[in-house]
Amino acid sequence: MAMDLERVVEQARETFESGGTRSYFWRRSQLRALKDLLHEKEAAICEALKLDLGKHRVEAYRDEIGFLIKSVDHALQNLKKWMKPEKVSVPLVAFPTTSEVVLEPLGVVLIFASWNFPIGLSLEPLIGAISAGNSVVLKPSELASASSKFLATNLPKYLDNKAVSVIEGGPLVGQQLLEQKWDKIFFTGSARIGRIIMTAAAKHLTPVCLELGGKCPAIIDSLSRSRDVKVAINRVAGAKWGFCSGQACIAIDYLLVEEKYAPFLVDLLKEKIKNCYMRPADLTRIVNKQHFQRLREMIEDPLVADTVVHGGSLDQESLYIEPTILLDPPLDSEVMKEEIFGPLLPIITLKKIGDSIEFLKGRPKPLVIYAFTNDEKLKKRIIEETSSGAVTFNDAVIQFALDTLPFGGTGESGFGKYHGRFSFDQFSHRKAVMRRSFCLEFSFRYPPWNERKLQFLRYIYSFNYVGLLLLFLGLKRCSST
Repeated sequence: MAMDLERVVEQARETFESGGTRSYFWRRSQLRALKDLLHEKEAAICEALKLDLGKHRVEAYRDEIGFLIKSVDHALQNLKKWMKPEKVSVPLVAFPTTSEVVLEPLGVVLIFASWNFPIGLSLEPLIGAISAGNSVVLKPSELASASSKFLATNLPKYLDNKAVSVIEGGPLVGQQLLEQKWDKIFFTGSARIGRIIMTAAAKHLTPVCLELGGKCPAIIDSLSRSRDVKVAINRVAGAKWGFCSGQACIAIDYLLVEEKYAPFLVDLLKEKIKNCYMRPADLTRIVNKQHFQRLREMIEDPLVADTVVHGGSLDQESLYIEPTILLDPPLDSEVMKEEIFGPLLPIITLKKIGDSIEFLKGRPKPLVIYAFTNDEKLKKRIIEETSSGAVTFNDAVIQFALDTLPFGGTGESGFGKYHGRFSFDQFSHRKAVMRRSFCLEFSFRYPPWNERKLQFLRYIYSFNYVGLLLLFLGLKRCSST
């Protein structure tokens, strides 16, 4: 297997070094082929997602197929513009000089995908890597075996299989891939595996992009208008239970709310669950028994079990966990220390909603902070006083779909941004290029230095126009003293 991997990487590098992936026409043809795959294999993708996670066809299209088609279209519409060198201004004291930034592909990149959106989180970074002109080796998650098999079987039929390869396998294969030399490693997954990726990448000084996660909070302010309350509850519930059953890095992990408002909020959430999320068919199932057991241990912790105010039933055979609400579980419990990644929703009460700022500042930086409020002062405080990969007001999860916003974390929630142009930049090197003419040249004898020359240099660097004039009028005299 190790020799096969080495051959795959070698072939990818040979293809890249031949220059075939650099042209606009190659990049466009690969993006179009990827779009054809998504359209022509829609039914097969939905079937794979159903086998892996029990996703309904509508959810599969909304969160993965349709999302990817949108991303490919965006890349196709903007590819020429992204590839153009970027002209940059040059100080007049550098005349005659022109400068630009040239976007060049990095080379051969390795993409590790996650299991919760096994098609979307495989192909979204692939769109950026192809757009930027790289060769790619993709390692889908073995925990979503049907999706992994789909990608391994179908991508070679649509894409240039000398430049884009799919490698299936478990942790051993992942370890063997990390032993190879790459020009970039892009990883989506847990912080624990992210540390392993960084350690392996350090051997070759390989740059990495880590898309991790963390505990994304939602601040729920007291909303005066009944319609605003209804909309907020719909969006909170959808972002927790309607989006892969909470098995998403951007899902709401817990709520922060004022004590006096908590009973009202609990009642509204219960009603929403009753109307929309009562049947197992309404929810994506837990991915496997290991993750099911992890969530079971969280909820069956004696100190946590007493805080359950709704739900809590589990069915190991069908890997189903009922949408569950917990009111004020201990802050030192696993459910409040670790990313939940499941349909459990803790609610933490505060004396006043402004205390949420200090609460968040004392914890690791999340991928996203959500806040449902009409209070502009609170919004300003959240932006200025907290740190997170993103902030979204009065909605949740939707920011993930916007190609014009960078997606990624900060601190323990990861680093590196992608989506849209940010994906292209993630897999590109910004090369500085300066062009200077032979037309003008002045003799400037550096040593011995003296105060007059130093004063002259101060003028040049402080005033572009004055400095340029002095350069022409005084340089000859300065160099001769």
